[in-house]
Amino acid sequence: MTNWTEEEVQKVIAEIGKKAAAEPAFRKLCLENPAEAVKKVSGKDLPQGLKVRFVENAGAHMTFVLPDPAGPGELGEADLDKVAGGGGDTGPKVCFGYGY
Repeated sequence: MTNWTEEEVQKVIAEIGKKAAAEPAFRKLCLENPAEAVKKVSGKDLPQGLKVRFVENAGAHMTFVLPDPAGPGELGEADLDKVAGGGGDTGPKVCFGYGY
């Protein structure tokens, strides 16, 4: 997050997790108004254009973050692999939830 140190981000994330686990009203705030929940813990607004989303831990479900769609005139993955002569892993990212 712009204007936030990595240490601040980690501290805020940990505090949000603790509060959301212990306080049902704060948990509801996280789900309904994440920016306000972050501000309540950190005292800072999110940087303009940054969106945060909290989701319920639903057991063994995984969240896949899809890559941005290719814009007009951009090469697709198959074309990029041909041009690059192989390729690294460009698949979707996986986020595993951690309980607090």
